[in-house]
Amino acid sequence: MHQFSFQNPTRIEFGIDKEKNIGHYMQEFGAKKVLIVFGSGRIKQSGLFNDITASLRENGIEFTECSKIKSNPVLSKVHEGITIAKKFGADSVLSIGGGSCLDSAKAIAAGSLYDADVWDFFTGTEVTKALNIFDVMTLAATGSEMNNGGVVTNEKTKQNTQSMVLACFLKFQ
Repeated sequence: MHQFSFQNPTRIEFGIDKEKNIGHYMQEFGAKKVLIVFGSGRIKQSGLFNDITASLRENGIEFTECSKIKSNPVLSKVHEGITIAKKFGADSVLSIGGGSCLDSAKAIAAGSLYDADVWDFFTGTEVTKALNIFDVMTLAATGSEMNNGGVVTNEKTKQNTQSMVLACFLKFQ
């Protein structure tokens, strides 16, 4: 076995109704304008979306949406999220869902402050800056909330790759 050191800056808030405090937690890190990334409409049907957006409003945080994130996230949806984030002037990304939403949010956060194609980060370019990332996990299966990687599929090239360069620059809240 190889020796290594591990440090994980993730802050985890666990418990009943913790999602109703997300706006407060985000405000602590200076969030003012957030792109909410999520998959299906189930979070709206269940009331989770309303609870979260109420918390954002109570804390003076503006928001916009990027929905329909697929399982096994795709680059075209990441590009769409980057476009929305840039147009909106987002300073943060909030993922609501499972690992695919969070992987997409990680790529969107890095790509929103990058002048070339975000795919570069999956082929060796190092991330030097990114928007803050926050998440409300609805399915903790992939462990994406506890690591620095993000898997995205490039539909054009059929490449499915993971970027491990996000760790030093993204704040996982």
